[in-house]
Amino acid sequence: MFMPSLDDIRRVMARKGYAFFERGDYNVNVIGIRNSLTVTNKFDDTLILAYKVSGEWHVDYIPCTTDPGLGPMENPVPKGRAVLKPGQYRGAFSLGLHKGRQKALVQTGPVTVYRDKNGDRTLDYDNPDTGLFGINIHWSSTTHDSVQVDNWSEGCQVGTGAEDYNVFINLLTESASRYGKTFTYTLLEKCDFEEY
Repeated sequence: MFMPSLDDIRRVMARKGYAFFERGDYNVNVIGIRNSLTVTNKFDDTLILAYKVSGEWHVDYIPCTTDPGLGPMENPVPKGRAVLKPGQYRGAFSLGLHKGRQKALVQTGPVTVYRDKNGDRTLDYDNPDTGLFGINIHWSSTTHDSVQVDNWSEGCQVGTGAEDYNVFINLLTESASRYGKTFTYTLLEKCDFEEY
């Protein structure tokens, strides 16, 4: 799991012209970092929650996947398997239920995905498609830690670790009570941190 410093995160966000929320406590920045373009079927990407409490910065690093699991990747749908395009999606997610069961950030605004059609283990940044696709930010399990992604992700951003899930949901619930239920999600790549 890649764990950049808060200063490095701010620098990358500023260089890309992305918003970084600094006003007020629990104004959460929800950031994913894609480790590579190779599908490993492991939770080897990073979900970052950066926020203040009593004016002091906190940064939580959570193992996640930002790409589909191996099963879905090897069995693409006719249109192509959805792979979220790196970028910032302002207000595109809201606190809700993933598949009507698990508390999560659900997609409520447009995002752009690439449509990977060839079924290999490499993410192809081809065939962009923008719309509402159910690209949620959810967990593999709320009761145990998962090791492999498998079918937990068919394009969603998926965290692992029951303890981390509770941190995630409690933090977002507190943030929603102060700022409203919509959230911005930013997907970066590890290589973004190697460019300066």
